[in-house]
Amino acid sequence: MANSHSLPLYERVEHRNTLHKVMEFIMLFLLLSLLVYRLLSFNKHGLSWFIALLCELWFTFSWVITMNNKWNMVNHKPYPDRLLQRVPKDELPAVDLFVTTADSELEPPIITINTVLSLLAVDYPTNKLACYVSDDGCSPITFYSLMESSKFAKIWVPFCKKYNVQVRAPSRYFTNNSTLSGNNNSSMEFKLEWKRLKDEYEKLSRKIEDAVLKSINPSDMIECDFSVFSNIQRNDHPTIIKVVLENKEAHSNQSVPHLVYISREKRPKHPHHAKAGAMNVLTRVSGLMTNSPYMLNVDCDMFVNSPNIILHAMCMLLGPKNENENAFVQCPQVFYDGLKDDPFGNQMIVLWKYVAQGISGIQGPFYSGTGCVHRRKVIYGLFPNFVKVGETNAKTMMKGKSADEELFHMFGKEFAKSAANALNGKAECPDMLTTTIEAAYQVAGVDYEYGTHWGNKVGWMYGSTTEDVLTGLSIHNKGWRSILYAPKPPAFLGCAPTGGPASMTQQKRWATGLLEILISKNCPIFGTLFANLQFRQCLAYLWILSWGLRSVPELCYAALPAYSIITNSNFLPKDQDPAYYIPLAVFVVYSMYTLSEYLRTGLSIRAWWNNQRMGRITAMSAFFFGVVGVMLKLLGISETVFEVTRKEQSTSSDEGTEDTEAGKFTFDQSPFFIPPTAVLLLQLTALATALLGLQPPARDGVGSGSLEIMCSVLLVVCLWPFLKGLFGSGKYGIPLSTIFKSSGLVLFIYTLCRY
Repeated sequence: MANSHSLPLYERVEHRNTLHKVMEFIMLFLLLSLLVYRLLSFNKHGLSWFIALLCELWFTFSWVITMNNKWNMVNHKPYPDRLLQRVPKDELPAVDLFVTTADSELEPPIITINTVLSLLAVDYPTNKLACYVSDDGCSPITFYSLMESSKFAKIWVPFCKKYNVQVRAPSRYFTNNSTLSGNNNSSMEFKLEWKRLKDEYEKLSRKIEDAVLKSINPSDMIECDFSVFSNIQRNDHPTIIKVVLENKEAHSNQSVPHLVYISREKRPKHPHHAKAGAMNVLTRVSGLMTNSPYMLNVDCDMFVNSPNIILHAMCMLLGPKNENENAFVQCPQVFYDGLKDDPFGNQMIVLWKYVAQGISGIQGPFYSGTGCVHRRKVIYGLFPNFVKVGETNAKTMMKGKSADEELFHMFGKEFAKSAANALNGKAECPDMLTTTIEAAYQVAGVDYEYGTHWGNKVGWMYGSTTEDVLTGLSIHNKGWRSILYAPKPPAFLGCAPTGGPASMTQQKRWATGLLEILISKNCPIFGTLFANLQFRQCLAYLWILSWGLRSVPELCYAALPAYSIITNSNFLPKDQDPAYYIPLAVFVVYSMYTLSEYLRTGLSIRAWWNNQRMGRITAMSAFFFGVVGVMLKLLGISETVFEVTRKEQSTSSDEGTEDTEAGKFTFDQSPFFIPPTAVLLLQLTALATALLGLQPPARDGVGSGSLEIMCSVLLVVCLWPFLKGLFGSGKYGIPLSTIFKSSGLVLFIYTLCRY
């Protein structure tokens, strides 16, 4: 029998996808065949043929890197029992928990406190945890909500651990009808405690709701100093740090982890770097207060759904080999109360199942900004196989400077000692958090980072609205690996944006930030050429960073069927041409391939269709404006902006109650909806032209054929929500201004095509 200390703490589980790989090669062969056909018949055709060739070159390249992403699908299985045999529970490493919120209106405080309460109640020694909440909106309502929830936490945390509660966000726990059933939770004592906790949570919810809806002054409701929130603006205020809870009973069964509120200083003329800046302030403040070697960060709507997640993550981060290999453990983003069949295509279930697990088989998954456990040393810029700071070596004796001087330059004078302790693995923390408040205010100041390497070489990286991907890329560039952990049930659950405008805002921010990385000095190609980024990992990054660029070939290709019908030309093979069946085969094989992924994941055919449809709509709208935004930034006309996505908590516990209304596509005055509306109107105009016999005579006797008609009809079907929106009203109808602008654009294109 093997010694338990010699057994691995986690297992790498590989998945074979032989049938999928065969279909991928068939698809690649068909795409290459179409390109060869285009080149061989290039001289017989005009501009539309050339544009189609360029678009299909892009599609083929995208397919190649997609194949690369999915080639080695890997997941990981931890063995927490083995870890606890080696490390007693009281000797487990400490973990700092980060929660970020930026707008109390778009991100309601009741959602934030549920996330905080779920973190405070995880199955991990309470004396090893500290929760830091960053409020970039500097909202007194958010602070008040935390103060009130801290009282509830003192009874909620012990209750969860006593009865081994699985779902530790109270809003979710008390809306489940099954929480009172089960063999372990059927005693009268449990039922009485459950009822008491439920009543207390409802009181807490009402207090917060009253403060939000009735604009009650929090200072009138609790005894606390709210004077710091007077006469401030969300983008012009000093630093506010409050120790909401301090764990002074570390080994008691009733103890609760530390809880700290932080609203960093903001001034109008100083860049604050959005979420990346907030994360760096959290890192520095926590470094002074607790300086835990590991950090878990979640968005304010991402509550803990698996209480053992931190212990499981430690299995993949602890151990001699893991210490110098694995930088972070990333969990998939999974959403609760997702609309049936994913009508807005934003639940990303298949993406996490196939693409993320495939990239996990290379150098590891991207950092997705939430649900991730980081190694603090890595965030501080450390390379694998490091040498401890302070020891004599070439890397720390740079340009004749001592290690201390280099640390001052990297991290700032006030934070240098804390950084050195973290890099050396020393756990030197003050006995009381309040003793570090003065220093914490200094490192949270708006001018602290000037003259340091924060956001450049250490911490969360600046330069993109998708700071998560950029930070993960900088870590992979150093040669670190990352781990994907996708447990069942999911480790974290969050809320997906609903409706058209909210989805488009999120997708546009992603496309903008990703393209900013691609065209910057942080491009992954440089990481492969001059750093330690693996070639296949570079291709994986190119796949995600080029999301926005997809919009250009997709829009061009979407315009080609209408152009060909209106001008009575062709951009696809004619009926009598042997190559006629190549585009048909591409469509059939791709549809079968993607449909099989959805069915194997347990999703419906309708969910597959919704995601295919939204893929086209998103590329034509949000991704396109993401590209436009980056181009305007390059030209110096405007700057890209970090836009917060609205978070909405479900108020119904009955499945399907609001699906009919919630699943409808909604519109607003945003320019996002102009390109898809214009494409729809263009296709309808082209089909009407063909139906009414208004096409001009074909050049050289070669006019548009059945494939162009089929493509145009398919696009109309893909844009069905917009077709319904033309005749809808209210938020379900496309605004008249958008219709007029799109119609003018179509009229201009039609005139160009005919004359």
